[in-house]
Amino acid sequence: MKVTYIEFNGTRHDVVGAEGQSIMEVATQNLVPGILGDCGGTCSCATCHTYVAPDWLDRIEPATEDEQGVLEGALDVRANSRLSCQVKLTAALDGIVVHLPERQY
Repeated sequence: MKVTYIEFNGTRHDVVGAEGQSIMEVATQNLVPGILGDCGGTCSCATCHTYVAPDWLDRIEPATEDEQGVLEGALDVRANSRLSCQVKLTAALDGIVVHLPERQY
């Protein structure tokens, strides 16, 4: 399944992950800069903060209360902010595009 990460400076990374992997896991396994994932995907650090492209927002599950709480501590949060450790790849998300913030917490 394809995932496109677009860095703050516009650099694009098209990578492939497997169904069930989180968008954070795919990024870290493919050395995408800007996704740190310091907590390893436990929804506790916000170093995998991304902006989901608007066309994809209605295809992902809403953020849980835990995720929303962690996002409160992230930098430059927007309406389309998500922790990439909480978004799992499914067939419906093949081709998803996420933008990376200028800085992580």
